[in-house]
Parts: sequence; structure tokens; C-alpha cells
Amino acid sequence: MVKGVYGKLMAMNLKEIENLIKEAMPDATIDIQDLAGDGNHYSATITSSQFIGKSKIEQHKMVYNSLKGKMGNELHALAIKTKEN
Repeated sequence: MVKGVYGKLMAMNLKEIENLIKEAMPDATIDIQDLAGDGNHYSATITSSQFIGKSKIEQHKMVYNSLKGKMGNELHALAIKTKEN
């Protein structure tokens, strides 16, 4: 977990999340919303051709894998919607 100067957990910002997903899926269109305004609870809609032929579970695993272990640490909650491009 990443902690700031005062030992408080640091949240990820929208751009960091988007950059990690884009790194794994360069063709992705990503729409991220901060649900609570706290930098910890997000909703993301990701559209990518890499999802074609994959189940929703496989698609979601692809997104979680792109976050490189940050889900549950710096990133507290992310609701995911995936769409084939």
C-alpha cells in the first residue's frame, strides 16, 4: 500500500487508472467516473477489440491485470463495464 506523508493511504487518480489500462490495451476507449468524489470509488467503462470472443469474466480479468496489483491497494473500488469494439 502506498502511504502519504501522514501515513494516510493515497488514492489513485483517474489518469493513472486510464494510463495503466491503455498500456495493456492501447486501442481501448475508457470512460472513468469518480463515484464518491473521494478518489477511491470509481466506475469505468472500457471498450476494446481485445474483448472480442472473451467472456465477461475474462474481460474483467484483463482489466484487473492491467492495474498491476493496485486494485485493493491504492485503488479501493472499481466497478467495471466492458464492451467489445
